Amino acid sequence: MFRLEKPSLELENTYIDYITEWEESGEEIVPFVSRRNGLDYKELFYRWEVLSTDRAYDHGFVPSSLYFLVDENNRIYGAIHIRHVLNESLLKNGGHIGYGIRPSERRKGYVTLMLSSALPIAKSLGIHRVLVTCDKNNHASARTIMKNGGVLENEIRDGDEAIQRYWINL
Repeated sequence: MFRLEKPSLELENTYIDYITEWEESGEEIVPFVSRRNGLDYKELFYRWEVLSTDRAYDHGFVPSSLYFLVDENNRIYGAIHIRHVLNESLLKNGGHIGYGIRPSERRKGYVTLMLSSALPIAKSLGIHRVLVTCDKNNHASARTIMKNGGVLENEIRDGDEAIQRYWINL
């Protein structure tokens, strides 16, 4: 019923529905890469394509892949961002995987499904140990990470925030 789907031009309308809900909620949209950032969908699509290659380095990023959690009607429930490698900043705060579920679909188990579905993709990219981080106060995210085998390594400070760093062995 649910699957992870790479962005495609066919997902434009459902993406607009998804991202509009996020924007209207006033919440911070995660993962960051899924935001519109003033671009139309085709521009975003091509940007996501570039970021999935080594050309990402030219833009100050690491290569990464964005996936949407979609149902049989291609309705987007969430987005998950898999970074193929870590730089120093991502090793501290960010990790290999970032994710978010649209506000109306939270607390239904979708994020756990999305993360568990992303782990084989990470493994296929040659990642054998996945770093996933979350704010210390984000108990739901911490539970999701632990349900997927995450083991807390430590907590670090990032300004006023405490960031928990979990590792998942693949």
